[in-house]
Amino acid sequence: MKLLIFGATGGTGRQLVLQALEAGHSVTAFVRTPAKLALSHPRLRTLQGDVLDYAAVLAALPGHEAVLSALGAPATHQAAVRSVGTRHILQAMEATGVQRFICLTTLGMGESRAALPFSYKYFIVPLFLRRAFADSEVQETYIRQSAVAWTIARPATLTNGSRTGAYRHGFSPTTSGLKIKISRADVADFMLGQLHDTRYLRQAASLSY
Repeated sequence: MKLLIFGATGGTGRQLVLQALEAGHSVTAFVRTPAKLALSHPRLRTLQGDVLDYAAVLAALPGHEAVLSALGAPATHQAAVRSVGTRHILQAMEATGVQRFICLTTLGMGESRAALPFSYKYFIVPLFLRRAFADSEVQETYIRQSAVAWTIARPATLTNGSRTGAYRHGFSPTTSGLKIKISRADVADFMLGQLHDTRYLRQAASLSY
């Protein structure tokens, strides 16, 4: 498939690019700083642009069959990169007729908040991740209101571990025995798997070990 990937220079985004190429897809990586990607492949095209610039996002969409987003920003970042960027992506998809959208958010959104450990709910999120979580909540609202064929991936705490394929997905927020962590490589594995799986069409799936 011809894939357009946003947030390609982040940890999960880079895994999306690498695994998509490995699977035989053609990839366009939409990035602000191409040098940060530092990848070269015959089926990889790097497109410089800012997701906060709607015109740039709109220009990138034609010719692609699906869009994957791993947009993120540091916890102290002021700009609403996740929500505004996602709104621009969705508007551009609807304008160009591209339908499939697979987006990374985080465990703790919506009903999945119940799966967070006590320390995350009452200390880490309110004190350190409040702005990021608020931005992700708006982001998910935009996705749910859109007309595209979306799937949301809500991973637990991200690690730099290897791709195992042995992770839980779509579990109840009250499931016991969760480790509340998952590698970026396994998150990318799940997201790319949704290109050919309709199980979570217009749904959010929690991810963890």
